Amino acid sequence: MMYENREQAGRLLAARLMQHFGKDVLVIALPRGGLPVGREVADALEAPLDILVAKKIGAPGNPEFAIGAVTARGNRVLNDEAIIALGVGPHYIMDKTREQGQAATRREAFLRANRPAERVAGRTVILVDDGVATGMTMRAALLDLRDQKAERVIIAVPVAAPDTLRALRRLADEVVALASPEPFHAIGQFYRDFSQVSDEEARTILVGTPKPGHAAAL
Repeated sequence: MMYENREQAGRLLAARLMQHFGKDVLVIALPRGGLPVGREVADALEAPLDILVAKKIGAPGNPEFAIGAVTARGNRVLNDEAIIALGVGPHYIMDKTREQGQAATRREAFLRANRPAERVAGRTVILVDDGVATGMTMRAALLDLRDQKAERVIIAVPVAAPDTLRALRRLADEVVALASPEPFHAIGQFYRDFSQVSDEEARTILVGTPKPGHAAAL
């Protein structure tokens, strides 16, 4: 499976979801890469689109390797095996949780442009990203939605790592993944165009053209 870009992946994902879900859903995307996918899904289902920001907690000396993730609302998941294997101390985890939680809060506020969050309680939520590798941010987002009393949470992605997909199926009410190929090294290997989505682009996708002014440090 090779997608041209996130928009095409979103349209294909939307076509699959339309076979099972009607209009009475809420689509929540994980910024930033999940927003172009989520917009296509929300438009196809004629559903509202919102965001949930989850930031990874990186390992000491290797911030790209996630040993956990935390949301803007403070819901956190940890990779206990990796933490033990790397000998990561509790003070590091506490400091990074606070730092990344604050960064998630700032990003969420900027992307929403002061628009209130959609109500989650009692609703069926389709949680969308452009793909799932380790699944740490997805797991944190799922925990956050459970904490907000979502009635059902369906994870929907164009591509997912096989091991992570199996783990997520045990946590979510349902998981829709268009592809789960092996070998799986990174999400970007399945996109011809996997260019980074900026915060400004993400906000435009979510709420329209932002008002003039300088973005806050994110």
